[in-house]
Amino acid sequence: MQWDPAEYLQFGDERARPFADLMARVPEESPSLVVDLGCGPGNLTRRLARRWPGAMVEGVDSSEHMIASAKAEGTSGRLRFTLGDLRQWQPDTQVDVLTCNATLQWVPDHVALLERLVSAVRPGGWFAFQVPGNFGDSSHTAIAQLRESPRWRDRLAGVDVQQPGSEEPVTYLDRLVGLGCTADVWETTYLQVLTGEDAVVRWMKGTGLRPVLAALDEREQEELIDQYRALVAPAYPQRPHGTVLPYRRIFAVARRGAAA
Repeated sequence: MQWDPAEYLQFGDERARPFADLMARVPEESPSLVVDLGCGPGNLTRRLARRWPGAMVEGVDSSEHMIASAKAEGTSGRLRFTLGDLRQWQPDTQVDVLTCNATLQWVPDHVALLERLVSAVRPGGWFAFQVPGNFGDSSHTAIAQLRESPRWRDRLAGVDVQQPGSEEPVTYLDRLVGLGCTADVWETTYLQVLTGEDAVVRWMKGTGLRPVLAALDEREQEELIDQYRALVAPAYPQRPHGTVLPYRRIFAVARRGAAA
């Protein structure tokens, strides 16, 4: 699957809001090493560098396109971007702040991965992540409906299409506490007001639709998008002020204890 930085950043401000709310709950004042796993095009990683001007800040992402886009915006002696898969990622030294924004949902059984991620943080350091919690909404169920439809079932049967997913907040709380962390876990549903025509389709083309579209040729992509548009239109009517997209997010901020 190939990510498109420009497509993703169409709604950059809206996508950044949960990250800002997440990091506002991390009280670290002067970290030495900060790592952003799943950094995407690096726009939010740069916010970390501005917040902590004395820290070495590294963005890591598995997409060559995203890392190329991040590097194109500039690096420095204390800001770098690295190609890497968080499932195998291991820092040379434990980090003070580890963030993972809207990424873990793409990793199957990511709850099992939390132990290794927590172990990458120094005792007393911080691990903060957020994931979507709206996979039961029409924006996502319409994708599953199309994949199982007669038109696409056989076409996509042999294709390994990534399926995002997340757990309920209490699952993350129990796991983090079980790993010896002090954890703050909560959820928020934003009502994102998206402007312009075809807003929900454009939003989902930057994220949830990408695995399916990547498996199709250009003609098939247009056909599937037309069908997707027809399915989601009743759930997200265009209003005079824009299209309202409910946007449930699950947040976790954990401080590693000495025994984690």
